[in-house]
Amino acid sequence: MTLVDSNETRKKLSAIYNEIAKELFGFGTTLLRVTIENQMITFQAKHRRSPRSQALEGEAPALKLEVDFRMSLLYKKRLRERLEEEMGLPLEAVLRDYDAPTQWAITNVILTESELNT
Repeated sequence: MTLVDSNETRKKLSAIYNEIAKELFGFGTTLLRVTIENQMITFQAKHRRSPRSQALEGEAPALKLEVDFRMSLLYKKRLRERLEEEMGLPLEAVLRDYDAPTQWAITNVILTESELNT
């Protein structure tokens, strides 16, 4: 399987990423860039601030951090499932970092190299 770096592929990847954001948070991203290089897909996303997140930040900052962490784990799980199921991609790892103050998330998807070359 070979992942072709094309506008169509990037559009499909963007759609999947945004659909997951809508499922989990109720709305998509405000900015999303997808790059494909060798066996890595990178999503650079600026998310919208959730009113619930703002409320937790003021009342229970430790709980907000825990919720952000758990939501990031869930995001990675769903992204892995969707990329494997819908695009047939062989994934080795999904790495995600989210910066709550700026709402930026960087997600790197590492594809299994041996299966890409077959």
